[in-house]
Order: sequence, then structure tokens, then C-alpha cells
Amino acid sequence: MAPTQQKASPAKRARELRELIEDANYRYYVLDDPAISDAEYDRLFHELVVLEEGHPELATADSPTQRVGATASSEFPPYPHEVPMLSLGNAFDEEGLRAFGARVAKLAGTALSYVCELKIDGLAISLRYEGGGLISAGTRGDGTVGENVTLNIRTIRTVPIRLRNTPPAKLDVRGEVYLSKSAFAKLNEARAARGEPVFANPRNAASGGLRQKDPKLTAERRLAFFAYAIGAFEGAKKQPRTQFELLAYLRELGLPVNRTAERCASLDEVLAYCRRWEAERESVDYEIDGVVIKVDDLALQSKLGYVGREPRWAIAFKFRAREARTKLLDIGINVSRSGKLNPYAVLEPVAIGGVTVERATLHNLDDIRRKDIRIGDTVVVHRAGDVIPYVVGPVLELRPKNARIFKMPEKCPVCGSAIDQPPDDVFSYCTNVACPAQVTERIRHYCSRGAMDIEGIGDVLADQLVAAKLCHDVADLYDLTVEKLAALPRMGEKSAQNVVANVSASKKRGLARLLSALNIRFVGSQNAALLAGAFGSIDALAAASEEELSAIPGIGPQIAESVAFFFDRPQNLAVIERLKKHGVDVTAPKRKAVAAGPLAGKAFVLTGTLPNLTREEASELIVAAGGKVSGSVSKKTDYVVAGDEAGSKLSKARDLGITILDEAGLRKLLTLSEALSP
Repeated sequence: MAPTQQKASPAKRARELRELIEDANYRYYVLDDPAISDAEYDRLFHELVVLEEGHPELATADSPTQRVGATASSEFPPYPHEVPMLSLGNAFDEEGLRAFGARVAKLAGTALSYVCELKIDGLAISLRYEGGGLISAGTRGDGTVGENVTLNIRTIRTVPIRLRNTPPAKLDVRGEVYLSKSAFAKLNEARAARGEPVFANPRNAASGGLRQKDPKLTAERRLAFFAYAIGAFEGAKKQPRTQFELLAYLRELGLPVNRTAERCASLDEVLAYCRRWEAERESVDYEIDGVVIKVDDLALQSKLGYVGREPRWAIAFKFRAREARTKLLDIGINVSRSGKLNPYAVLEPVAIGGVTVERATLHNLDDIRRKDIRIGDTVVVHRAGDVIPYVVGPVLELRPKNARIFKMPEKCPVCGSAIDQPPDDVFSYCTNVACPAQVTERIRHYCSRGAMDIEGIGDVLADQLVAAKLCHDVADLYDLTVEKLAALPRMGEKSAQNVVANVSASKKRGLARLLSALNIRFVGSQNAALLAGAFGSIDALAAASEEELSAIPGIGPQIAESVAFFFDRPQNLAVIERLKKHGVDVTAPKRKAVAAGPLAGKAFVLTGTLPNLTREEASELIVAAGGKVSGSVSKKTDYVVAGDEAGSKLSKARDLGITILDEAGLRKLLTLSEALSP
């Protein structure tokens, strides 16, 4: 029998908790490298508060419960606060919130009304305005002295440099600097593209952005600001009497205020507000981790005062944690409908936000390697709303000696086919067009308007065809009969006849449409048209080497490698042979080679929908004039031809200063080039 573990004395446990909390504060505020989650920090802090309340003699002057945060970083000048920036106590459930309400009501001796404000997950800031102009700004720091970040604050567009209307002579505005979810996603996307590590959450990105030595780098983060309180306040013609009036007053001065704040006449209304926003926290474009509840009457706030580090008149109701630690038991592989191999975490079950989580995404192999995630690690798992949980990273200090480095499988775990791992791609792919994991999506794509254009076969019917085992690959579409289709749910004989007729009509679409329909990686409609025109038949294309493919204008090495790899797979060739036996046209008019043309050496990229030309037709015109058509924008691109609903390619072209044409501009360029050609 194992020996009974002796419980630590209150004094020893208090010392341990202070050391853990101070270390967490240092890692978070000074190093910008948090070691524990918010939920874990709150748990430790709450334990220390309870311990010191039960043993007042343990409440030392340097205890974390007697101050806020950490000391200012040496990277920035100190910023003394004229009025201290204190923190809030926490309530984690209804019982804790009602206890706060009872305590305040007893001290006030009167009925209370409250104001509820969303607790933005960012960085607390104080802005000093004098004569209506912004003169300085500082972080909270330890509540008495923070860091002077004035130059960086001035880069935030939502922070007014001058106040509007009739501002007071002196005003310290308290608020939160944060990064919106949308800006956070774009920031991480850009960092990943540059090979830089991504941020774990918007708060870390906001904190790091505000503490950049170069204000230009802060400006790139697209930070934002919400005001919610005041500190020093002198020479004002208007004196708000309540917290709700104060928020309106800040808005009048031109300061951004979160408009979700509400007055609540009772604690029941406060609880209803908290419950509603915990359920709707994903509906706003910023992270929130709770609700701040304040006594509305400002005079009563002053009367109630403070206790230690916290105001008696306010509390933060914390939402259930969305992060937790658990064991990574294994790493599995899911094969998507497009053939992509997606690794996922098999976890020791853990409750996050009221849901038991046993699986979490790991994104891709590069992400696993970058984060150094190993099987057997204790990992931090994050879950936001209905979004699939993902692994933030390992807790390295808890890594066991037998933790295993993950390796991607060499064969598809579904069909056993070879895996393609392109050198410039973060994903691996199954190479089998008849892989059971991919068949539904391949059928849907094959029948889509931009491919073989088989009207009547969409997502629902594609699922039914696979479920009924009528289609194991795209070639099986041509074996469908009216009788087979009419037997499916909600499929009448007339509809079945139309589908069979549309399938038969697709046989005449030609090689370019077929190549696009086969969903060869990197081969969309533009590249399909180039390949079809260059080789004239699918047999000639299948026999071409990578060198021959790369020699086609507009077909780079990456596309050539993908095409050659596709036609090197026996299972893919078997599907093509069956298509040929069904009478599907696998030929195209062979384009005459253009030795030199008026657009020779010019690189084009097409994006969006042109009013009169299909992408294939536009590509044909460009190539016929000697130009090249590529699928991606780079510094080597000369022109981007953009139509309606142009996407990221258009944005990238603008960033790179590339000439952008519409369809009329393209036609004008082709006409002008033809006129100038010898």
C-alpha cells in the first residue's frame, strides 16, 4: 500500500502559490511567453485568496493578492499612474456572483443597479489627455507603475489623438487594447507564409504588438481599443453620475466604447446577461472571456472603495475555460474528400467549455514539427465555440522521456495507395482517384459546371450514389440507368431520365474539361486548357515526361510534377481507360506552337469571372499571342486580369504593384500588341 501523502502546511502552500503566480506574471507580462493558461492562473490565484482569507497572518505585503500584474519591463520607460489601475476579483459561477451581490448590498445598505460590460481579452491601457490632446499612454504594470508605450498607442487608429466636443482639462482614459479575430487570422496567415511562428491567440499577439520597439511594427498588427473607465479627471464641465452615463460621456468625447454594455436592475438580470453572452461569445469579432459587473452609481462606487487589490463595487464573471491540459495519446490520420491527409490528436478525454474533448486537429506535419508536438506529451488544447478543438502546443517541462516523434505514413491509411508529398507543400495526398475516402467529392467535382457540367448531380445525389454503391469512381457515372436512379429516395423517373441524358451529353465536353474534372492537383481550367491544346489527346499527355510538360508555356515544374505523378498511378489510368470505353472524348484540337508573339515573355494570371470570356478562352487568346498564363501571382507576373469576385490574387497583385486589367483592358492590350507586332 502506497504511503499517505502529507498535505503541505498553509504557510508552505502559500509560499508555493506566490512563487507559481509570480513566475507566471513574469513570463506573461515581461517575457510575453505565458507558461500556463488563464484558467490555471485563475485557479492558483483563487486558491491563494481563500488561503489568506482563512489565515490573515499569511497575507504578506509582497503577496500577488496585494498588487496587480508585474513590474514594468526595462524595455520601456516607467509610466507612473496618478490613480492606481487596480484589477478585479473573479466569480466563476452563479454562487460566486450572488455572494458578490449580497456582500455589496449589505455594505451599501440600499437596492442596487448594475452595469454589465463584456470583458475583452486584451491588454489594459491608460491614456492621458490634456487639453483634449493625447500626450501619453502606459500599460497597467503593477497597478502603480506601468510601461510608457505612447508612440505605439498612437499607431492604433481607434485611439483618437484629439478628443471631440468639450473635453476636460485632464483625463486618464482606461480601456483595453485588443486584436480582432479577423485581424488575428490575417496576421497568422501572413506569418505562416513568411515561415514565421504563428501566435497562439489574439491576446498574445496584441501584447507583443504593443511592446514593439519600432512603432511601425505595432501599426502592422492592426490593434484596436475600447474605453471603459477613467482615472484622473479634472476641469470637466460635465460630471457623469453613473457608470452607464460615463460610457456615454466617453463616446461623446470620440472614444470607442463597446456598445454591448447594459444596465441591469437586479442580479437576476445580470445573470441572464452573463448566460446570454457566454452562449454568444463567438458572435463578436473579438475574444471575450467573461463579463465585468459594476455598481452603476459612481458616488456609491467611491463610498464602497477598495479592499487590497480589488474594488468592492465590481467583479468579473469568468466564462468556462476554453483551454485545458491533457495527454496526447496518439496521432491519427484522416483522409479528406480531396485526398489530403490530415493528422489529428487522440487525447485523454478532457472537459473544455462544458464539452468532453477526445479529438483535436493538428493542422499539418509542418505545424506538428514547428510546435515540437510528440506522442505522449502533455498538451494545451483550445476550443472556441463550435470550432474543432486544436492543439496549441506541448508543455515541455512535463515531457516524458519516451515521447515519440510523429512520422507521416508512406501509404494511404484508407486504400493503401502511395502517398504524394510535394516538397513545397505542407500536406501529403493520396494518389488514388478511386480512394473510398475521396469518391463522393470527386464525383461532385467531376459533375460541376466548370468541369463536365452534368446538371442534376450535386452534393445530395453524389452522396446517394456512393451510399447505394452505384458509383465507386467517376467512370461508374456512365453505367447509371433510369431504373437504378429511380430507385433512389426522392428521385422520380423524369428526374432520372434527365440525369442519364446529362451524363451522356458530358461525353462530348472534350479533353480540357475532362482534365479539369479529374481534379489533378494544380490543374484548374486554365492549366487544363493549356495541356489539352499542347498534347491533343489524353494518351499523349499521359506519355509525356516532366521535362516535356514543363516546356509548355504556363506550365511550371510544380504542375508538371503533379501531372506526371497522376498519370504514373495505375489506378488512375484504369479509370481513364474505362472513361474511354464509355465513349468520353479524350481529345482536343492541338494548338499550333507560337515561336514568338506580340506578348512573348509576358506572364498573366487570371482571377474572378470575366463578363464575356471563360478562363479557357482568355488563356487561349493570351497563349496564342505568345504570353504565358500562370495560376499564382508572383513578382514575375506582368499582368493580372481580374473579373467579378476576384479573390486573394487581386489583393496580392495590388500589394506587389502589378498591372491589373479587366476584360476590356485585356482585349485592348491584345489588339495593341497585334498592331505593333512585325
